[in-house]
Amino acid sequence: MGRALQQNMKKFLTLLSLLSLCLWSIPVTAAVRVDIYGPGQNIVNLALATPITAPQTEAAGMGKSLQQLVEQNLSFLPFMRLTPPNTVLGGTLLPGYEQPNLDWKRFQLAGSDILVTTFWPNGDSGTRAVQIRAFETNTGGRIFGKEYPKVNSKDLPEVADRFCADLLEALTGNGAFFRSTLAFVRKSGKMRADVWLVKPTGRDLRQITNMPGEALSPAWSPDGRFVVFTNIDERSHALGVWDSSSHKVQRIPFLGNVVIGPSFMPDNKVAVALSSGSYPAIFLLNHAFKKERVLEQGPSINVSPTFDSTGTKMAFTSSRLGGPQIFMKDLRSGTVTRVSQNGSYNTEANISHDGTLVVYSRMTDFGHRIFVQDMVTGAERQITFGPGSDEQPSFCADSYFIAFSSSRGGRRGIYLTTRHGGDAKQVPTGGSASFPRWNMPGPQPRS
Repeated sequence: MGRALQQNMKKFLTLLSLLSLCLWSIPVTAAVRVDIYGPGQNIVNLALATPITAPQTEAAGMGKSLQQLVEQNLSFLPFMRLTPPNTVLGGTLLPGYEQPNLDWKRFQLAGSDILVTTFWPNGDSGTRAVQIRAFETNTGGRIFGKEYPKVNSKDLPEVADRFCADLLEALTGNGAFFRSTLAFVRKSGKMRADVWLVKPTGRDLRQITNMPGEALSPAWSPDGRFVVFTNIDERSHALGVWDSSSHKVQRIPFLGNVVIGPSFMPDNKVAVALSSGSYPAIFLLNHAFKKERVLEQGPSINVSPTFDSTGTKMAFTSSRLGGPQIFMKDLRSGTVTRVSQNGSYNTEANISHDGTLVVYSRMTDFGHRIFVQDMVTGAERQITFGPGSDEQPSFCADSYFIAFSSSRGGRRGIYLTTRHGGDAKQVPTGGSASFPRWNMPGPQPRS
């Protein structure tokens, strides 16, 4: 019996050794994950290793420029805190860009949860490939790694956006923020305002309309091809349509009608409030921008429709109870429910992509403020507190970031916050700006 037990024990230990070897050969999966949607928002500390072209050799050309762009991008994430390089004992210049040449201890002591390494294998001047990896410092597990090929100096902002989108997706499950573009209105004179585009980080600012009158309320099509908006000149209201494929603008009049707050449905059809002297009603237009059917009407003002990603939920503003309030319509059943339960003046509703939240502007004793109504829990949260007046909120496709216009800086500008609130960050727009609206970026091509 003793010999048999000894043999069985030997077999067990051999099996255990083999199992241990197998386990060590499996790449470690990182455990870092940020719940940006829950009520608590944990802070992630991230360290950027000095970019290198070889062991202990700093990439001081494009490598340094890309590092600065990444730092600027990550400063827009309220849950991200960058580790100051001077707090890393031994410095951030490393003998390599992946294991076994990474010293986790120095970054752990600096309080970093994540380490990002950047390697330019063929140098960082001209047109070169760059490899970027993100690791969890506690386990050494790789969060992700990407190579961005054929990068030149002009490509650096796009590479920074792509990397930050990949990182954000790995940490939160959604990288839409860095893949998005905001449409907004920039005023240039009395009765003169045009539609502009800008990245939420302030890059790639450009004007897309140049026409008489004033543009209001731009909105993106789900496929990113069109931006629709209200155009008001001295004679009439019209629906403006910018086509990104041709870069041309079409002005579509609705004779005798006031055109208010156009918005796209998921099938690329437009919903818009039209009024010919009586109360405005919300109409669905076909793909030729002609009236197809009524979505909501009655003996009251019904305006500003927005839709969730399924196109079955429509949030809108209505005066059916007296002052303007926010309502939700289930387009399958036709049921209408009230969303805003507090305040006497709530307008400019925007529903989150996932349909769980509605953000809107409320007139308070201290100016307009932005509120978010949770359609699941029924809880309402005030997310802006001034100074100035905060209006025209809009959800990013991640259902987390919110853009809004505010006069808190003197002249009106575009600001970013989140569904939880917090310090608002201004988007550089180069002028008086309002009516921000996000596009809905689809899947990005993989490197």
